[in-house]
Amino acid sequence: MKFKIAYLYILLGLGVVITLFILAGRKNDSPKTSAGNIENQQIPDDDVHKGMQNPMSGGNPSKGNVSQEVYQKMDRLKKEVEANPKDTVKMREYADFMAAAHSPEEAITYYEKILKINPGRNDILFDLSMIWFTKQDYDKAEGYTDEILKNDKANTQAMYNLGAIAASKGEKERAKEIWTKLVSLYPGDEAAELAKSSLEKL
Repeated sequence: MKFKIAYLYILLGLGVVITLFILAGRKNDSPKTSAGNIENQQIPDDDVHKGMQNPMSGGNPSKGNVSQEVYQKMDRLKKEVEANPKDTVKMREYADFMAAAHSPEEAITYYEKILKINPGRNDILFDLSMIWFTKQDYDKAEGYTDEILKNDKANTQAMYNLGAIAASKGEKERAKEIWTKLVSLYPGDEAAELAKSSLEKL
């Protein structure tokens, strides 16, 4: 399985930028965007956002400029899921599409359904953690991250995220402890290097 790492940027109370390291088990062509400096972000050129440029609103999407093709794809995917309620591949495709289409509640519903069929799927737990993190519900984001670490104690991306969530909650000492442990246990690991950089910004 190919893995794509998405980066989510967050601002802490003192304006420090920390990178939340999210590991999502998805193909590279999945319509996924990362948060960050949203004022300067371009609308992604993917299946979800095609046809959404609106010159009157500076290129921002609105209900009036979403292409019929997007609605058709959304409807088709939902019907395919309803016709095959145990097909987690199709369910994942629909949930990813809804997450990219800025419908996180619908995405959450289907990610949760996947977990009921296949408990312990870290890729889905990462997706849920990311959604709740972007909604600034850090407790829920942390809960899903804890689940990942129960399944895989050595998951360095989840360890890093746990520190980022703690930092976002204002728990800087806890974040420092988590990241310091990560750097100590996994020197040279990509997440450990990111933790090292984040520690300097705390």
